[in-house]
Amino acid sequence: MVIDMNGGAPGIRGRLGELCYSSGLLHSLQRVRAWWQRDLRILAYHRIMPLPDPDTYEFDLELISTPPDQFREQMLRIRKYFRPMRLTDVVAALDAGEALPPDTVAVTFDDGYDDNYRIAAPILDELGVPATFFVSTGHIDSGKPYAYDWLVHMILTTIAPRLVLPELSIDIPLPPDRASRRRIAGSILLKMKWLDALGQTAMTERLESEWNMPSAKARPVECRPMTWDQAREMEAAGLEFGSHGVHHRMLARLPQDEMEREIRQSKTTLDRELKNPAILMSYPVGGDRAYNDAVIAATRNAGFKLGCSYICGTNAEPSENRYSLYRLPVESNMGPGWFAAMLALPQLMSYPTAAHEANGPKEHACSP
Repeated sequence: MVIDMNGGAPGIRGRLGELCYSSGLLHSLQRVRAWWQRDLRILAYHRIMPLPDPDTYEFDLELISTPPDQFREQMLRIRKYFRPMRLTDVVAALDAGEALPPDTVAVTFDDGYDDNYRIAAPILDELGVPATFFVSTGHIDSGKPYAYDWLVHMILTTIAPRLVLPELSIDIPLPPDRASRRRIAGSILLKMKWLDALGQTAMTERLESEWNMPSAKARPVECRPMTWDQAREMEAAGLEFGSHGVHHRMLARLPQDEMEREIRQSKTTLDRELKNPAILMSYPVGGDRAYNDAVIAATRNAGFKLGCSYICGTNAEPSENRYSLYRLPVESNMGPGWFAAMLALPQLMSYPTAAHEANGPKEHACSP
């Protein structure tokens, strides 16, 4: 277990990463580490976009993993010092019983925002770095904004004087300033994890109705999923796709039949819309409350051959946890040094007990 030095903020951890980075020793330390530990590193991103003004931006800032210029530098570092690898190639190696090369890194994205197409994909194509995009198929079908992000939007922008959520025993006044509302929205996302998935949906839809802010009619430019045409263009360029469910619900918090249907339907849609069969899964929200043995069994039975969580860590023996692989979340407060140090020395520099689940109820969990 990684020692918690600063809870994921760019304090001691970030400064230590920058120090290791500026010393020029990181690559040597990485090479030494590769002699005794060959673990699969999987980076987890959500959105790649310029960092907006928090006082005017109307959606969840925490979903922005990094701005475009930093993302490009991160991919350059991976190409220079690591072995970027497609997750389908990881599957092929596991199926063949072959060891992965040292310093293997897979780049992944969750949800399927259109900035993945507009910003991330051209950078990946330019640099020749492969990546996997886990998409929620129902949102690509409908074009509707993602439910958790829309909930944040409603809390930030509603003219209602109070936030009343009997489901969470909450009845509080809404302050006028956006920073305070962001803190409230973050707290709501955290508390929601205790509701079942259908209860989360019902609560959000009730607010949409009461506040007259229906997501079904919303097509905000700042919060839109990619289209299937965009996904097909990305696939033709060599990028790959996997499932992130249909409606981005916490699969383990759904009734068994609904959970199995969500998994099967997502694969059916991906297989219909794209050329390559869908064999990769990323569990929505992805913490230990979001998936369990029943979800893993349903994922395997549906024909998926690998599953990713959003629990922080690397994978020393990926053949043993191929349906619950750990990832290393990338977030916008990471400077170049912290990112480089996290890749080189992930047990020391990745989030401590901290890979919080983006685009959903925040939760903290880190595995070695």
